[in-house]
Amino acid sequence: MNDETNNSRRDFMKNGMGLLGGAALMAMVPPGVRSAAWAAGSDAPELKEVRVGFIPLTDCASVVIASVMKFDEKYGIKIIPSKEASWAAVRDKLTNGELDAAHVLYGLIYGVHLGIGGQKKDMSVLMTLNNNGQAITLSNQLRDKGVTNGATLKKLVDAEKRDYTFAQTFPTGTHAMWLYYWLASNGINPMSDVKTITVPPPQMVANMRVGNMDGFCVGEPWNNRAIYDKIGFTAATTQDIWKDHPEKVLGCTAEFTQKNPNTARALIMAVLEASKYIDDMANRRKVAEIIADKSYVNCPVEVIDQRLEGKYEDGLGKKWNDPNYMKFYNDGAVNFPFLSDGMWFLTQQKRWGLLKDDPDYLGVAKKINQVELYKQAAAQVKVPVPKDVMRSSKLMDGTVWDGKDPKKYAASFKIHA
Repeated sequence: MNDETNNSRRDFMKNGMGLLGGAALMAMVPPGVRSAAWAAGSDAPELKEVRVGFIPLTDCASVVIASVMKFDEKYGIKIIPSKEASWAAVRDKLTNGELDAAHVLYGLIYGVHLGIGGQKKDMSVLMTLNNNGQAITLSNQLRDKGVTNGATLKKLVDAEKRDYTFAQTFPTGTHAMWLYYWLASNGINPMSDVKTITVPPPQMVANMRVGNMDGFCVGEPWNNRAIYDKIGFTAATTQDIWKDHPEKVLGCTAEFTQKNPNTARALIMAVLEASKYIDDMANRRKVAEIIADKSYVNCPVEVIDQRLEGKYEDGLGKKWNDPNYMKFYNDGAVNFPFLSDGMWFLTQQKRWGLLKDDPDYLGVAKKINQVELYKQAAAQVKVPVPKDVMRSSKLMDGTVWDGKDPKKYAASFKIHA
C-alpha cells in the first residue's frame, strides 16, 4: 500500500468514531441532504460518478441494485452501470481507463496483473461479489447419445472419436477453470482430449443452438436459458465442483485504487449494502424483475428468478432446491477478498500452462486483494470479517485447498497441460 493510501487510511480511522456517531443523525435528514453532508467530510470520494462495467449475467445484480436502489448515493457516489459485450471488452476498458471498476471474473484480474495473453497492468480486487451460481451445460445431441454427466461423457469421448468442442468465457477466467477442473476430474484432459473455445456469455445459447459446441461453462441465467429453449441440460453446477467458490469480483486497476481510495471504499460500501438486500430471499423476485430489463441481462424474468431463488431442474427431469444457490452476502462470508481464493486461480493457471513458472503466489495475492481497504469499508457498514485471510475448501475430487503450499498443490494434479 502506498503512502497516499496509508495517509487516507489514517484519516479514515481517525475520523471513524465521528462518522459512526454521525450516522444516526444522518438518518434523520432527507437522502439528498445526507449524501451532500457525507461528501463534505474528509473522507469524501474523489469521484462523484463511478463508471462500473458489467456483463449480462445474474451475478451482475449487486452492481445494478446498488445503482437502481440508490445505495450508492448514501455514500456520496453515483454508479454509472456500463453494459459490456464481452470479458475482453471489460479487460480493455479497465486497463485503458474507460471504466473505473467492473463486475469481472476473478481469474481475469489475476491474468491481467501477470500479463497472461495481453497487456500487463497492476490490478486490484476490492471485494468478491458472489459465490456459486454457474454451471456446465451439455447439448441435447450428447444427451441423445446417452451422456448425462461427466462419467458418461468420458465414456463417449473414449468410444466415439471426433472433435468435441467446449466453450468458456475467457482464457484465464473462472468458467475456463471450472470447465477444465470438471473435465479433468472425469478423466478428460481439456488440453488434448477436446477442443476449447472462448465465447461471450450472452452468445453461448445461440452458438449451441447452431451446433458450434458440445457444451459450455457460463454463469446464470444462460444455463437455465438453454433448458428453457430445449437445446441443452445441466450436467453439473459449479457449486458441485466447489461449494461456495469465489466467482465474480469488483475489480479495478491498482492505479485507480491508489488515486481514489475514498471512492473505492464508498463503492465497496454501496455494493455491500446491495449484496445484503439481494441475499434477503424476500427480495429476490424483485431483483430478478429489475435485472431482467434489456438494459441489464435482457432475459425473461422466470428464467432468471428460478435459479436465483435456488429452484433447480437439470433438463433431464430432475428437480431440487439447491442450498448452495448463488449467494451475494451470506453474513459477509461471500465478500471478503480471501487471499487463498486468488491464489487458487494462480495454481490452476500454472496447471494448465498459462503460467510457465510458479509465481510468488502469496505475494501476488497480497498485492491484488485489497484486504485492508475492504476491512475499513466493512467496518463502516457493520459487515463481519473473518479472522484469517485464508480459508479451507474441499473440491469435487476430494482435494483440499487451504493456500498453505500452492506450488505443491499446483503440481499435484495427474491431468495437466
